Amino acid sequence: MALILNLETATTNCSVSLAEDGKLLALKEENSAGYSHAEQLHYFIEEVMETAGKPLADLDAIAVSKGPGSYTGLRIGVSAAKGLCYALGIPLLATATLDSLARQIRVTSGLIIPMLDARRMEVYSKVLDHNFSELRETKAEVLDENSYREYAEKGKVYLPGSGAEKCRDLFDDPNFEYREDLVPSAREMATLSYERYREGLFEDIAYFEPYYLKDFILQGKKSKTK
Repeated sequence: MALILNLETATTNCSVSLAEDGKLLALKEENSAGYSHAEQLHYFIEEVMETAGKPLADLDAIAVSKGPGSYTGLRIGVSAAKGLCYALGIPLLATATLDSLARQIRVTSGLIIPMLDARRMEVYSKVLDHNFSELRETKAEVLDENSYREYAEKGKVYLPGSGAEKCRDLFDDPNFEYREDLVPSAREMATLSYERYREGLFEDIAYFEPYYLKDFILQGKKSKTK
């Protein structure tokens, strides 16, 4: 039996789940534009453990959503996961944020392109078939009217995630279905993290870093001119 705590903080959704052998036992999440992950995450962890009636000492592993996504959100999630792994002496697992987002689309045909807003007209995205097999790796890309056209010509294309909103004004094709209301959740992480646990795909706790995809640039405030 594998009891795994899953942490998803890559986007506006602060999400925590507890699962046993990939089966969800408890879930606590809040999707807030205020990015209050630093204040909420540890409370959410306590709540899901209490709801499931499990002590932290029973955990077999901690899983964290590795990105791409918000720099600050990813740092908060990874720091919390590492701290718990060190304290409890258990392994760290990492799952791709876009993979858990894609698994909210359940279809029997077509393609799934999960995408997250990366500001301006840029998104983080990847291409999967309806069985969630990767057809194109994760990229940061600038959208234009020709983006993903080759996929839509072959059939239905589902676009879950915050980046899909940018596509509505660009793509005039009925084969695109937009689901910008969907956000990555620790709910879908349950099966992903269990798969990695069974395969022994553990991360090096000391050296693991989130998958930022783009370099983080801290812009200082512009000085006022007189």
